Amino acid sequence: MKYIGIIPARYSSTRLPGKPLAMIGDKPMIQHVCERASRALPEVWVATDDQRIADAVTAFGGSVMMTSQNHRTGTDRCAEVAMKIAGEDDVIINIQGDMPFISPESIKLLCDCFSDPLTDIATLAAPFARAEDMQVRHKVKVLVEDDGWVYNFSRTPLKKGTAGMDDPEDWMAKNFKHIGLYGYRYETLMRITKLPQSQSELAESLEQLRWLANGYRIKCAIIPEDTISVDTPEDLLKAIQFNKDNTH
Repeated sequence: MKYIGIIPARYSSTRLPGKPLAMIGDKPMIQHVCERASRALPEVWVATDDQRIADAVTAFGGSVMMTSQNHRTGTDRCAEVAMKIAGEDDVIINIQGDMPFISPESIKLLCDCFSDPLTDIATLAAPFARAEDMQVRHKVKVLVEDDGWVYNFSRTPLKKGTAGMDDPEDWMAKNFKHIGLYGYRYETLMRITKLPQSQSELAESLEQLRWLANGYRIKCAIIPEDTISVDTPEDLLKAIQFNKDNTH
């Protein structure tokens, strides 16, 4: 079994166009992500539909593959590349291109989920740094069972309606911030990209709800703390400052 990292990267972004090419220090964001992923995985590819991104990846020595412009999700883009480079026994690691400081250790922890033969899909989560962040809609919540399997995802805090979860402090403590990295066994990736959208997915705009609705279980590894995601110009300024503060 081989682990292959794929980083879906689009140029179009409503809040921050050209995001993968935004400079953080002396490197574009996509280069930061590639370099960190390459410290955890033996093979890393960027999947993009934009020649500007492809040219930038080639310029810093990364591996890139052009994909269709018609994909609805990063998962679909990963699947197109996986069909060309992966084998049936491989695991595909879908790494978000807007996480320039994702730690190699977190990626390795995601890979470790597949030591369990029952794991077909895996993801990451982290504790919320502040209680008020749990009420922010774009910070996706994931409720994780004690055995590490996902109970549900939502944009609002989740409560499991069973005995032992009636105390608000208890169920709030079970909510983690979802970190949007995924791992999939190759055959599972090929199947889930063919599934029709579910009502829960359409209501929440979360593709992982489609997988749960179709009976797939998702293993979740908990990392110690959140990582910086760049979604807005303000996030980019924070990332630039973080890089400056942590570059020696």
